[in-house]
Amino acid sequence: MANIPANSKLIKKLNRMNVLNILKRRGSVSRQELAAITGLTGPAITGIVKELLQLGFVKETGLGRSQGGRKPIQLEINPEAGYVFGAEVTRQEVSLGMANLADDPVLLQRRAVDMSGPRAGVENFVRMIGSAARMVERKGRLLALGVAFPGLIDAADGTVKRSVNLGRAWDGYAICAALEDELGVKVFIENNSNAAALAESWFGDVADCRDLVYVNWGEGISAGLIADERILQGHRGYCGEIGHIVIQEGGPLCNCGNRGCLEAICAIPALERKVAGELSYIPADDPVKARAAGGRVSIEDIVDCAAVEGSYCAELMRQAARYVGFAVADIVNILNPQVVILGGRMTRAAGPALPVIEETVRGHAFPEVAAATELRISSLDGRAGFAGACALALRETLESSASDLLFSHRTV
Repeated sequence: MANIPANSKLIKKLNRMNVLNILKRRGSVSRQELAAITGLTGPAITGIVKELLQLGFVKETGLGRSQGGRKPIQLEINPEAGYVFGAEVTRQEVSLGMANLADDPVLLQRRAVDMSGPRAGVENFVRMIGSAARMVERKGRLLALGVAFPGLIDAADGTVKRSVNLGRAWDGYAICAALEDELGVKVFIENNSNAAALAESWFGDVADCRDLVYVNWGEGISAGLIADERILQGHRGYCGEIGHIVIQEGGPLCNCGNRGCLEAICAIPALERKVAGELSYIPADDPVKARAAGGRVSIEDIVDCAAVEGSYCAELMRQAARYVGFAVADIVNILNPQVVILGGRMTRAAGPALPVIEETVRGHAFPEVAAATELRISSLDGRAGFAGACALALRETLESSASDLLFSHRTV
């Protein structure tokens, strides 16, 4: 505490945030246990708990086991005291979820929203948030908004440095400030892959894992990295851009300006373009021919047809899986994660592709490191983006020592 100013209001805030975090982690705790855990005096804990009870963030739930003397009254965090929104943004769609303080994210809306430009995108986004807030107005008060956004996010100020998938109009756009001005609530933003990795560590099948990598395979390709239970940001928050590892020197032009990037070969738009461009050379009896409408084939068509062994799409997806496996092998060599999770819009395709990815990783990563890493498919079934945004908002709300989020009344 040596670097914290001797300000009684700040110290009080730190103490009550600490108490809330303990209740969130441990579930049910008595006042005596809180005093022992925090090192605060009994009267100090009594005062903090009294305030939290009055504010509705804590509730008494009955008597605990006696350690000699009177049975202690147990305390729990009140999940209905407030909630957060979490939104995942893509070029043409926004998924909006909600979670209360007990970490139960649910999808509220998934709506087509044109996010190719910031002005219209933010206006539509704000309307969507306002509509959802009116739907859940009886569930407590809105504490914060988390946003999972595709692109390079400046971690220091919530500015979009660059989004190759949304377009140049977003370059340098202060999205956090714009949303806070419109909504009147605190906004936290993360790269969509980092948010998804956070969702896996909070809500997925690997919630006890301290070191994991989430590979987001969809409209783009990137990775979210959790090291010792924290998002690995890098110097400016740009960590994890594995989609721009060059796989084919002189290969297809990527949105980033380079050629032969993994994303330019294996992301959804690249796969759709490749099939459309080679459609005339594919045998007439190949299943993808019957799916082509006006020379266009969707990723759903490609994945369906890839289930037919020996088909054009089966070979295409096998090669894409090998390229993704090369990138995962690099991740395994560099970071030595406990688990690598494959997710994103291509989750359905990643399941059948997993054996190829695993074989590639085992063949190209350092053997001892590869053997210590588990590869698995996301258990969140497309929910990782908005669930991760909810987790981000909850984490920042509960952990921020400089925040009044929990103790101010805000409306949308």
